[in-house]
Amino acid sequence: MQSHFKTAAAIIALSCASPAIMAQSYFDLVGEADKAIAEGKWKDAEDYLTEAIDSQPLNPSNILLLSNLGIVRYNLGNDSLAIATLDEAHRRAPVSVTVLSNRAQVLTALGRDKEAYDDYSRIIELDSTLIEPLYMHAIMSLRQDEFEKSLKDCERLEILSPEAQETKIAYASYYSATEQWEKAIPYYTAILEQAETTEMYGARAVCYLMLQRLNEASADISSGLEINPEDGELYLYRAYLNKMRYMNDDARADLTKAIKLGIDRKRAMQLMSQ
Repeated sequence: MQSHFKTAAAIIALSCASPAIMAQSYFDLVGEADKAIAEGKWKDAEDYLTEAIDSQPLNPSNILLLSNLGIVRYNLGNDSLAIATLDEAHRRAPVSVTVLSNRAQVLTALGRDKEAYDDYSRIIELDSTLIEPLYMHAIMSLRQDEFEKSLKDCERLEILSPEAQETKIAYASYYSATEQWEKAIPYYTAILEQAETTEMYGARAVCYLMLQRLNEASADISSGLEINPEDGELYLYRAYLNKMRYMNDDARADLTKAIKLGIDRKRAMQLMSQ
């Protein structure tokens, strides 16, 4: 999960703009926390951040430390405490985009999409020029069948950064979700030209399948399986492809393989019954 850690340099810069005089030990603790975060030593980072905050509880820089601490605690697996920490940071700084972004990312990772969506909406209200929140808002709008909102996010992304992968993925996802398969394909193609992934090959394969362009779907599935031979989603798509080609034995074998690799049996059977 990409997070918005603020480094010691940012903390020091903030403190210099404040009339508060901060002890050197506070800087040292923040610096050690930064180092631990960079090395993925989450427990050490938690200890340093907690000690720094406790040493100067009224220091305004603690808002950024709390925001970092929330991410650290999420990485430690302390989900409830992570959210509580980010909630406290938000209470202290309700218009901090950094705090809202970190909380939204943790909420998304925990499957609490509605709350995350609300945070991304608020971020966009505060700063409509940020690519990642706009992208996440576009994707989450689709999950809630808010297609017009998603399209507006896509259009905003196109204005801000037309060549960004986030813009292309947002448009591809929008057109796929609204079953505009032909329009989605060029975006997936552009995405794959920059980075080949099983997910994007699979997504474009679905478009080809829906358009009954079976040879192109087959090529994408094969390309995806070359990258990851154990991708259950691609075996499911190949099962559907083989069914369309009346290759029923191959379809059953791929379906069995897909389920073995973790694809939900009910979902798989529903697809194959279409």
